[in-house]
Amino acid sequence: MFNILGKSFETEKEYLQHIVDNEAFIIDTKKSKMKMADAFMSNVVAVNKTIGKVQKAADQDVKELLVKAIINTTNVIDSHEDMHVKGIWDKSLSERGDNIMHLQEHKHSFDSVIARGEDLKAYVEDVTWKALGFDMEGKTQALTFDSLVKEEENPFMFKQYSKGNVTEHSVGMQYVKMATCIDDDDYPEFKENWDKYSPMVANKDVLETTKVFWAVTEAKVIEGSAVLMGSNSFTPTVSTQTKELTQKEINEIAVKEWLEIK
Repeated sequence: MFNILGKSFETEKEYLQHIVDNEAFIIDTKKSKMKMADAFMSNVVAVNKTIGKVQKAADQDVKELLVKAIINTTNVIDSHEDMHVKGIWDKSLSERGDNIMHLQEHKHSFDSVIARGEDLKAYVEDVTWKALGFDMEGKTQALTFDSLVKEEENPFMFKQYSKGNVTEHSVGMQYVKMATCIDDDDYPEFKENWDKYSPMVANKDVLETTKVFWAVTEAKVIEGSAVLMGSNSFTPTVSTQTKELTQKEINEIAVKEWLEIK
């Protein structure tokens, strides 16, 4: 059984023909929704859960952590049957700046904020899959958050990061530009897209189970979230460490302690 947007088809050919006949509507529907970790892809390449190079906060008095989190990675076909292409975030990152937030489980509420503003740096970096702890060849472009996670901002998530429990993340986004890719010579335009983008796919086992996916070349990043299971599970916490104090902060603490003694 093949399914898309609430419709089911008995044969793969019927399914592909429906996508071709309704491509504009399907893409408009995908663009109109905010995408997040609302599904888990069971046939994604198994994730090595020991990848996080997490330095657990042993000092119980620590109130702030520096967290490097991979929010999204390109070249992965996710549970939406979408693959993000290198450069997807460039325009959005330059435009949104400090308006991006690090949230808990895509909840848009004050008590779900993990980091924002000056406490968050969002950027992309090219990195090998092996550097992220995955047994795959090649590189990905990772949407990365350097977040100052404060206990006072979100006590629950501060604890989860300090214990090394956050192993996946997810991006809250809206698609801007995308292309339909179909592995069928009966549809030359879409087969050309398949031939162009399928060699980029890192989780190649997915290509063995489907003849269609969507290559997303531009999207707006709204936020990045810590999640239990993301639609793209190749999104680890790279490091969690205690914050190194600046000399100014050390001096301020010394003055505060001196005043308390007085």
